[in-house]
Amino acid sequence: MKKRNVVTLSVVCLMMVVLVGCGTVSKKQFFNITTGGTGGTYYPVGGALADVLSSNIEGLTVTAQAGNASVGNVNLLSNHETESAFVQNNVAFWAYEGQASFEGNAVDNLRGIASLYPEAIQIVALESSGITSVEDLKGKKVSVGEQGSGVEVDVKNILDVHGLTYDDMSIDYLSFTEAAQKLKDKQIDAAFVTAGYPTSSVMDVSKSRDIVIVPIAEEKVNAMIEKSPYYAQTTIPAGTYDGQDEPVNTATTMAMWVCDAEADDDLVYGMTKALWENRQKLEETHDKGKDITIDTALDGMAIPLHPGAEKYYKEQGIID
Repeated sequence: MKKRNVVTLSVVCLMMVVLVGCGTVSKKQFFNITTGGTGGTYYPVGGALADVLSSNIEGLTVTAQAGNASVGNVNLLSNHETESAFVQNNVAFWAYEGQASFEGNAVDNLRGIASLYPEAIQIVALESSGITSVEDLKGKKVSVGEQGSGVEVDVKNILDVHGLTYDDMSIDYLSFTEAAQKLKDKQIDAAFVTAGYPTSSVMDVSKSRDIVIVPIAEEKVNAMIEKSPYYAQTTIPAGTYDGQDEPVNTATTMAMWVCDAEADDDLVYGMTKALWENRQKLEETHDKGKDITIDTALDGMAIPLHPGAEKYYKEQGIID
């Protein structure tokens, strides 16, 4: 009886060696990137990034899911309901420091992986509305993004430097896709969109309605920068959208890929490495991919780096 037990135990051990190999269990890992609505830039870029990571890290499956963008994504990370997300760098800073809409509720488990690309604040108006400046929004029907979103944060900052408030207009809280549909149906006059250009929802509107991309004057952007150093000046090139014949001055933030501080160091290191060693795949997938470069990986990095990402950047000599 004892001999049979020994034989049985030996067979079990042999099976474990074959299945496990070198004492390390080989199992599939899953990782999530929460992006934004399907009408913005986060969603397609997030999908492309998920494909790059899944294709280049053995045993890892990364999925990108639509989310409510910056503020909503930070809240998910705060509650450990997603492993990583795309957010605006100014929102990441406010969340980590417990400022603005996060006052008294600092999100201290927020860590940076990479700055990705500039996000332009785009004010899209129907040409028939007569809106050609921010001041012209007074008395109009305007989408200010989803309630509590990073877009809404931007809207409030823009209105503030122009001496305007929500009381000066009729506002609607809409996603990019919802705002696009209401513009096409002439149910609103203008919409704010903070996203990398060209933005699919804006392109959609421009193909069926005559639109104006409303500029933000340089001095007004400078006033925004004084309040929040994570804004910057940028120009939307002429021809970005149908009927847009002139370049448009506006403000920009940086889109960041952030994660939960609890994410495994080796995993984040591997994903950071895979991102930068295969970034050309992002360029092939979306126009904003050309702006995702390791040279700007730490531009506007508003929060501490995750140790896994930090290790990779140190190896590359980007940080000491």
